[in-house]
Amino acid sequence: MLNKYDLPADKIVADLFCGVGSLGTEALSRGASFVTFVEKDPGIITILKRNIEKAGFTENSEVIRADAFRFGSALDSEPDEYDLVFVDPPYADTEDVGADSALGKMLILLAEKLTAEAIVAVRTRKNTQLLARYDRLQIIERRQWGSMAVTILRQSQDGR
Repeated sequence: MLNKYDLPADKIVADLFCGVGSLGTEALSRGASFVTFVEKDPGIITILKRNIEKAGFTENSEVIRADAFRFGSALDSEPDEYDLVFVDPPYADTEDVGADSALGKMLILLAEKLTAEAIVAVRTRKNTQLLARYDRLQIIERRQWGSMAVTILRQSQDGR
């Protein structure tokens, strides 16, 4: 799905709510230059670090233990901007998608950490519809598979 956006080859990626790191390690295996993994569960982080090491991606990644909804502090480290961000929170945390929800606030703040052409991929239940726009981020594509949906957002071209 992301190939049509020339991603992830040579791009800087963030994998939020990463769990054991499936999306981020897949991005690295497809040529991403660096991935920041954000996960709050210390037990899962142990598995995540083992997976990254087994795959040989230790030098191309960083693991941050944090609640991705409070990502502001979690993503304040280098790199400054991301080309691709995976947002895969537990479905229960995507029931409220309003601009004032935890997810909405995160997406609005996330726009400040993105390159001009960056893509944000948000996974939700298929019956969850994100807002058309979260400040500067706007939906450009949405696909459904089984019980899930992936919504792609990008910075609006009008600069708002």
